[in-house]
Amino acid sequence: MKSIYKISILFVAICILFGCRQFCVNFLGYPPEEQFTSFKINNKVDEIVIKEFRKRDIPPSPTCTDEVFIRRVYLDTGGILPSPQDVRNFLADKSPEKRKKLVDKLLSSMDFADYQALKWSDILRIKAEFPSNLWPQAAQVYHRWLRESIFRNKPYNKFVYELLTSNGSNFQVPPVNFYRAFQERKPDEIAENIALVFMGIRLDRAPWTEKQLSGMAAFFTKIGYKNTFEWKEEIVYFNPEAKADPKLNLPLKPVPLNGKPLDIPQDKDPRIVFADWLIAPANPWFAKCAVNRVWYWLLDRGIVNPSDDMRPDNPPWSPELLAFLEKELVSHNYDLKHIYRLILNSNTYQLSSMSNEWNVSDENGFSRYRIRRVDAETLIDIICQITAVPEKYTSGIPEPYTFLPSSIRAVKIPDGSISSSFLDMFGRSPRNTSFEAEKTLSPSLLQALHIFNSGHIQRKLDQGPVIKGIISDKKGDDYKIEALYLLILSRYPTAGERKIAEDYIKAPNTKPYDAMNDLAWALLNTKEFILKH
Repeated sequence: MKSIYKISILFVAICILFGCRQFCVNFLGYPPEEQFTSFKINNKVDEIVIKEFRKRDIPPSPTCTDEVFIRRVYLDTGGILPSPQDVRNFLADKSPEKRKKLVDKLLSSMDFADYQALKWSDILRIKAEFPSNLWPQAAQVYHRWLRESIFRNKPYNKFVYELLTSNGSNFQVPPVNFYRAFQERKPDEIAENIALVFMGIRLDRAPWTEKQLSGMAAFFTKIGYKNTFEWKEEIVYFNPEAKADPKLNLPLKPVPLNGKPLDIPQDKDPRIVFADWLIAPANPWFAKCAVNRVWYWLLDRGIVNPSDDMRPDNPPWSPELLAFLEKELVSHNYDLKHIYRLILNSNTYQLSSMSNEWNVSDENGFSRYRIRRVDAETLIDIICQITAVPEKYTSGIPEPYTFLPSSIRAVKIPDGSISSSFLDMFGRSPRNTSFEAEKTLSPSLLQALHIFNSGHIQRKLDQGPVIKGIISDKKGDDYKIEALYLLILSRYPTAGERKIAEDYIKAPNTKPYDAMNDLAWALLNTKEFILKH
């Protein structure tokens, strides 16, 4: 028996060696070659990714349809749905460049700046009250600076440099609020946060040592804070006379990670030295962390995953892909929109979320688009978008009161302290730490019941002028059904869906207006609406 087993193994090895892939397809269940050759190569990202698919023998899903793409890219870039007319125009456009043109349009929009500002506000902890205690006015100033920096496409290295080296009033110099979003403002706490946000490193755990953390913390011992006569105004400044707390046991000379102790003149701000080291092209973490975070935001999993845990024993899914994107960021003057454009235009991003028989268990790679629930802010925004009924947001901070216009989108709320039971229920980030995992997309029964049966959502459907306008239109049922599908699901209904809807509307003892309202409610409760796919 052993000799037969050995001969069988040898036969399989010979078949593989001489390229007998058909044998592998028929008898070992290997994917056929056409599953790989059908993958469209849009750019260098795809060239690298397809090599990884082949290496792992995991063929990708096909490219998604135009209907899926337009909804997906609007949600991923701006946290909104395309308008029904946008969908009609895009689907009618026969240009092979239409996806690329749409990406360019969305990246230049204010919606993109709003949505990315939300993501950065979460990890920078822009919050008026505990534990950040930025105070409302400072939180709004900070958020406005962040949003404008993104809209104007400020180079990422310049953006980070301003955050780390600014001095002045928290009301007048927005980036100084970075140093105020700490509960205790200790040098080691600041160093840990900077390493996490801008290097993707968790300095408080292995393989990083206490000595390495202390060396980094020594850069932040000369930050001074002082109050003014203006209520809740605070000045952040370089204080050359400041002394580190002896209990922290910090080294006399700052030490960059994996570097040597530095002699910094007494009159020079160590934060400037640190920032110069951090944003240098040769820094092995800075650019990698940035592109990995963008990849995570668009594809729901980092090339290094988790995206804020870039340790030596947590290797990237594709070192070549990570290195390529890092090089692209540096060579394009730290233009983050260039990285977004590369990823969004890649076929890797544009793959269908539907699995095939070979990639159904691929949980660690990118052979299909990862289905996930839209985040809390986006969900309430798109519900308000399709109903045209705004949400009300209030501040629980008594002084000063925060007044927000009733039309404000949730993604534009500048202060994480502004309360909303809906946002809390659906997993908004509490902004207590800078970990991406603070924002949760986990479903719950309470969430399902709220969408399914709450008066909050039903009132929006009943009162919404957009849906009421569609239902009250004198055009035929076929037009109304199509209009609701375009509005809520960003696609045309299938023939089967049209028939089901028409049969329900024309059923005995059914009022057409109520039936159409029921259809809108049913579409709002589909997985297709609540999920990115």
